[in-house]
Amino acid sequence: MQKIVYPPKEAWQKLLERPDNGLEDVYDTARGILDDVKRNGDAALLKYTRMFDGAELRALEVSQKEIDEACLQVSSDLKDAILVAKQNVETFHEAQKTQKEIVETMPGVQCWQKSVAIDSVGLYIPGGTAPLFSTVLMLGIPAKIAGCKEVVLCTPADKEGKVNPAILYAASLVGVNRIFKLGGIQAVGAMAYGSETVPSVAKIFGPGNRFVTAAKQLVSLKDVAIDMPAGPSEVMVLADESADATFVASDLLSQAEHGADSQVLFVTDSEDLLTEVEKEVELQLQALPRKDIAEKALSNSRLIVLKNADEMLELCNQYAPEHLIISMRDDEAIGNKVVNAGSVFLGNYSPESAGDYASGTNHTLPTHGYANAFSGVNLDSYMKKITFQKISAFGLAKLGPSIEVMAEAEQLMAHKNAVTVRLKKMGG
Repeated sequence: MQKIVYPPKEAWQKLLERPDNGLEDVYDTARGILDDVKRNGDAALLKYTRMFDGAELRALEVSQKEIDEACLQVSSDLKDAILVAKQNVETFHEAQKTQKEIVETMPGVQCWQKSVAIDSVGLYIPGGTAPLFSTVLMLGIPAKIAGCKEVVLCTPADKEGKVNPAILYAASLVGVNRIFKLGGIQAVGAMAYGSETVPSVAKIFGPGNRFVTAAKQLVSLKDVAIDMPAGPSEVMVLADESADATFVASDLLSQAEHGADSQVLFVTDSEDLLTEVEKEVELQLQALPRKDIAEKALSNSRLIVLKNADEMLELCNQYAPEHLIISMRDDEAIGNKVVNAGSVFLGNYSPESAGDYASGTNHTLPTHGYANAFSGVNLDSYMKKITFQKISAFGLAKLGPSIEVMAEAEQLMAHKNAVTVRLKKMGG
């Protein structure tokens, strides 16, 4: 990890640069595959599954028999852990429901919003080096709470044509309607355009590599909505001398093992703590099964010393991290001043992996600086807000003249007339 001590503010922008996500290099490839899927449906999906995943599939859809067999393969300990996570995720997202509130903006003029679930959603679940069954919970549970009628899931199969058992168990647990053995660009294309087997959906959710990210961005231009722009995973840790160097190092490495293009940033006002964390990272790294991946991520990562907590907070808000851990004495007070972050973890006993798995918050979050404008996935991500209004004759008599004046000023006389004819009818 690169070590930077007391960098001047004019150097911060360069200091906070993310690794190149490589999307520009894959847009042409993604566009070609998406067009093929759109034109040739299942034939294209089977072709690319054979090409990229090495799986010769007889059927794209996972059968109920396969789901039942997979559920038997999941250990009771893992099932119990998934059930704990499921309950917490459900509790947190159920609390996000809102009641209809009728607002009388002026006498006789009533306005309100109605939340309506998106009819059909598609969930993309990575299944490569780290089969993310936890993401099934994070995406499937709010979809069901929202009331989405059709929840489709795509995840790649292995070379034997089988899907990770824990993914299938989690999908059956949360009530996913249909599961397909599809990964990568072709999975995104299938959910965007539909095929003979796979239904098209209105919105696609889920993380993925740069090929998946590029495909999602392309289909979102005119064909289907997506949850958010995304990139490699990242974490920033803010810590002072009250932090535990062992804990901090474990948090940095837990994010670094996600992928070689992940980025971790450690920011402190204590040079002594930086030295301790640096040593602890190297020590813990040696014991990791995914050491090679974590080492590559650490080459994109930095240890930074700043003058004080105010500078640390300013740097954090400029970076807009996906995950932010605050291991500082005044963690809550500092957390209240955070304006750009996907998800915040306060104190020495709130590891980022708690949010990844089981605390209840959603782990599908904006990356690559998009946290300065985007929220993570939540219940509203699966809903549409429809506005209503009802105006009485009395209300229109009071409001109408203002509408007429404004419409005439914009030279939209038919707009004005829609009010005028009503006022005349009322004898106004």
